[in-house]
Amino acid sequence: MKTAAAALAGLLLLTACAGSGGETRSASAGERSGSGAATAVKIDRDPYPSTYRRYPGATTLVTNVTVYDGEGGRIDGGSVLFRDGTIVEAGRSVAAPEGATVIDGTGKWLTPGIIDVHSHLGDYPSPSVEAHQDGNEVTGPVRAEVWAEHSVWPQDPGFSRALANGGVTALQILPGSANLFGGRSVTVKNVPARTVQAMKFPQAPYGLKMACGENPKRVYGGRNQTPASRMANVAVMRATWAKAQAYKRKWDKYEAAGTGDAPERDLQMDTLRGVLAGEILVHNHCYRADEMAIIVDLAKEFGYKVSTFHHAVESYKIADILAREKICSALWADWYGFKMESYDGIVENIPFVHNAGACAIVHSDDPNGIQRLNQEAAKALAAGRRAGIAIPDELAWRWLSYNPAMAMGVADRTGSIKPGKMADLVLWNGNPLSVYARPERVWIDGALMYDANDPRRRPVSDFELGQPGEGDVK
Repeated sequence: MKTAAAALAGLLLLTACAGSGGETRSASAGERSGSGAATAVKIDRDPYPSTYRRYPGATTLVTNVTVYDGEGGRIDGGSVLFRDGTIVEAGRSVAAPEGATVIDGTGKWLTPGIIDVHSHLGDYPSPSVEAHQDGNEVTGPVRAEVWAEHSVWPQDPGFSRALANGGVTALQILPGSANLFGGRSVTVKNVPARTVQAMKFPQAPYGLKMACGENPKRVYGGRNQTPASRMANVAVMRATWAKAQAYKRKWDKYEAAGTGDAPERDLQMDTLRGVLAGEILVHNHCYRADEMAIIVDLAKEFGYKVSTFHHAVESYKIADILAREKICSALWADWYGFKMESYDGIVENIPFVHNAGACAIVHSDDPNGIQRLNQEAAKALAAGRRAGIAIPDELAWRWLSYNPAMAMGVADRTGSIKPGKMADLVLWNGNPLSVYARPERVWIDGALMYDANDPRRRPVSDFELGQPGEGDVK
């Protein structure tokens, strides 16, 4: 028999998806107009559009709270007002509009929601069984045509755990790192939904997952295929980008002319063309400093930009280069040494990168780590202070919200507590950089999605219903 929490989950899902189906679509490429004349072939750059609709929320004022604004600012005894899904005002004295819900935040902290730039939730969901292993297409080193969203299982219980335990309001779901070109990523809002399209962050840029180093050469070298070495890794990438440049030239010329025979469609090249056009952001799995430097030069050779190096345990060695090139590093606090390319990591990596003026991010790459990213940031902060780098708590919060939002191309809409931005917020029951702190309330687009004091505000997926641990977030 379904519990009250289950009934609420069903209601929330229906609300989230209401009005999101049945959208009309434009004519497909090559269809004929009413006059009988053939139209020019046009590639739909968004064939799987977001159908996300924010949940309903109430006008809310949180008062007497310590605010970390996500960009390095702090307000002690502050107040934040949000309405209709967006932040209206933040300051020391904010008046409550008539009918607003007022929450006394005395002794508590309010921060932007945590954003995980590197997750595989939904593609490698719980329970972790072979039938659910959908994050890597390990059939060739170039698999740029696959899209992570086509494997995302919205019922993954990991989503609600990331929300309730970790205060995660948005995340980028990436393909795995077996391939040089692993495929497209997708950015989602962390809300219950029946389909991945109903979770998709509206108008968020796609990412391209790439990988260098040990993984591709081990996977394919072990099959006696190329690449079997780091030099072949780079050679295959160069050959692929050269092909992509030629593909882009053909399609650019055809689209500019508006007539003639369309070039042959190649789904791999569609993705890489998007990267070369600046529409798709590159997220590159890469550990060693020397390899990251090579990728920077490779990107310049072929005219694309690396948004973020992921894992990047040696970023501290080239932090000045990363700062100059405006490339982010998505990093663990202290997870390194588990293979040769990760051997030379240090616990001061994040603060050293930050101190050099480069963009540092705390990421998870793990269904459990995503529930404790605030603690990971605290560990890195403490390591930096022991090394003599005194970074204020409020500035370190950039590693968890604003910087990942920048890396994912959505910082204009989320990642900080600024008027006009999405009200993606977490009220913590204490200092969020303490191991004892937990989210008390989590809002996404101003809608209360989790309340530790209200069991009805704990999303439960259909998969969990009637099973041991249903909705458990302890």
